[in-house]
Amino acid sequence: MSVRLHPHALPATTHSYLLRAAESLSEAVSATDVPTRYACAHVAALRAAAALLSARATPVGSARGRRQKNAWVLLAQVAPELAEWATFFAAGASKRAAAEAGSLRAVTEREADDLVRDADRFLAVVEQSLGLVPHVSLAHLPARRVS
Repeated sequence: MSVRLHPHALPATTHSYLLRAAESLSEAVSATDVPTRYACAHVAALRAAAALLSARATPVGSARGRRQKNAWVLLAQVAPELAEWATFFAAGASKRAAAEAGSLRAVTEREADDLVRDADRFLAVVEQSLGLVPHVSLAHLPARRVS
């Protein structure tokens, strides 16, 4: 079930996360090294998820005695229609961590380019589910040549 919210009713944090997601996506597109491109794209998706969570999640009482959940687990619970996206991006978290740590073998150029396109699509899906007009897709940009 998709919950459509009026854009003006969205919390300021939602707009902030969306802006930061777009900035990370822009960094991913312009990054010249593969690990940075992958990491920035993954962070863009994570920030888009945070935007949706900030708009839809209902705060609960004290976290004492409860296990903390990562954003991807929460996203699948709060927005079940995005569960496949959550599973997909959760699977790339360890690669992102390795890329951020400077590993040049963590991801291939193709994986980084694919993740940039996937993060771009995911951001548009989140924007649309929040009742916003999706950003101009990066799909029109030429694909990087894969070696």
